[in-house]
Amino acid sequence: MFKKIIFTFLLSSIYTFAFDYNLKPVKVTNDVWCFFGKLDMPTKENGGFMSNSCYIKADKSYVLIDSGASYAFASQAYEAMSKIEKLPVSTIISTHSHDDHWLGNNFYKEKFNAKILGPSLINKEYNESSITRMHQVLSKENFKGTKIIPVDDIVNETRTLKIGNKELIIVPVGVKAHTSEDLFVYLGSEKILFTGDIAMNGRVTSNRDGSVIGSLKAIDMINSNKWDYLVAGHGLDTSKTALNEATEYFSLLKERVLEAIENDTTGTEITKVVTMDEFKDKPLYDELNSKNVYDAFRELEFYEE
Repeated sequence: MFKKIIFTFLLSSIYTFAFDYNLKPVKVTNDVWCFFGKLDMPTKENGGFMSNSCYIKADKSYVLIDSGASYAFASQAYEAMSKIEKLPVSTIISTHSHDDHWLGNNFYKEKFNAKILGPSLINKEYNESSITRMHQVLSKENFKGTKIIPVDDIVNETRTLKIGNKELIIVPVGVKAHTSEDLFVYLGSEKILFTGDIAMNGRVTSNRDGSVIGSLKAIDMINSNKWDYLVAGHGLDTSKTALNEATEYFSLLKERVLEAIENDTTGTEITKVVTMDEFKDKPLYDELNSKNVYDAFRELEFYEE
């Protein structure tokens, strides 16, 4: 009896102190549900939940676009989706190599042996011993169970996947955009496109590993598809305006930095000259904008059209 009481206490303690993401799937189209992350940096308080993760019902299984920042997040997301329909996750598509988008992969691999598709950078830059940003930000309790596992199938050219009753097209951008290897995913039957972090809305973008020129090229590629709904890597807008902020930000950033360079502005002056004030009330402006401007200066300093 005493052992039973102790076991019950320990079990209840685990659940008491486990991080609760309080996840609620949002239906975007008939067979697509998404979990929309906070418009914030990853913190202990938000459990690293600051990117978007989407489930596509493909008849008898789910296809997942980006699995989130931890095993705990992935587990709770699946539990929430199971209340809609309890189906296995057969396939995961990781859109790029930033860890907030794929550290949930091992939950689905362990539970369903899901096949993981994504860019080669995940396998090149990470192994089971790597220390990622989420390792450093999240509490040990919240990060419990999370393991780095490799992508099973590297996507380096346009790929059409037929899974159940769905046909998805995975498109590698082919140039450095948000990272040096970005994928976007198009589901033509529902005219919905998943951009990964090529696009963000509702907050200032992070361009720490990216390219202004490449991001604008990627946006042009996205717009060559016919879509009615667009899910950005970060942001809540999924309407026809979902790409507007990213387009405006990168277009103005390029134009203003090039103009400043033409006027002999130096690298030490550029963040005072180019301020992108239209975005100053957006979340993460103070954290990210100046670095974006400086990085754009370094990229465009010797740029020729």
